[in-house]
Amino acid sequence: MKKFFTSVAVCAAAAIALTGCGDDKAKEPAKTASADTTITVGATPVPHADILNFIAPEMKKQGVTLKVLEFSDYVKPNMALADKEIDANFFQHKPYLDSFAKERGLKLSSLVAVHIEPMGVYSKKFKDVKSVPDGAKIAIPNDPTNGGRALRVLADAGIFGLKDGVGVNGTPADIVNNAKNVKILEMEAAVLPRTLDDVDYAVINSNFALSVGLNPTKDSLFTEAKDSPYANIVAVRADDNREVLQKLKSAITSPAVRDFILEKYKGSVVPAF
Repeated sequence: MKKFFTSVAVCAAAAIALTGCGDDKAKEPAKTASADTTITVGATPVPHADILNFIAPEMKKQGVTLKVLEFSDYVKPNMALADKEIDANFFQHKPYLDSFAKERGLKLSSLVAVHIEPMGVYSKKFKDVKSVPDGAKIAIPNDPTNGGRALRVLADAGIFGLKDGVGVNGTPADIVNNAKNVKILEMEAAVLPRTLDDVDYAVINSNFALSVGLNPTKDSLFTEAKDSPYANIVAVRADDNREVLQKLKSAITSPAVRDFILEKYKGSVVPAF
């Protein structure tokens, strides 16, 4: 009889112990489910930050808090990403990323292509690109990829020609058939909208045009073809394979984002997915 009670006591103690362990395990999933993962994505304001802010609620439903850190230039976002100050960035096309990363020795890569921002030619002094005066001053971006791209736009607009074979990799030295003796001024892309009072024309990326209230569809005098290969991408560190970045990729290329881009930007920003 004594042995019986001893056995019962042991079993009861074991049962209590097991129940206690079971309770702890039952609590663990709830603790995990309630814990958010936070990621910070660097972006230029329009349309990149707009798009990120649009997907933030959906990311939250997936247990991810999305913080958007705005930048106004094309250098700091990549340096911040390489230095692990942010988790991703969204402001550039792949040719620019590849050129920047090679020049600086950074290991960055594209996560996904999101949209295309056709470049446009703008002027406060003239109503079309046929009115280019002799000696006109035209401002373009000073970074190699956007600079060559802008020269291609100007050549397609008939303002001058470019040497055969340079494509979108041209420099001012590659200009030919410059009958109007156009002078090219190379400037940081972000400041180009503010030069319109001082130059005859400027070739401006749509995101910077939008940021100062210019409508690329209505206000540009000539627009880059919409089959441009310069899709804007989300960039990440090359060795960063975290699941949270895959969630970001899925959210930013959803049908809802496609509709958002088409409705909000009316053709001045075009989905690339």
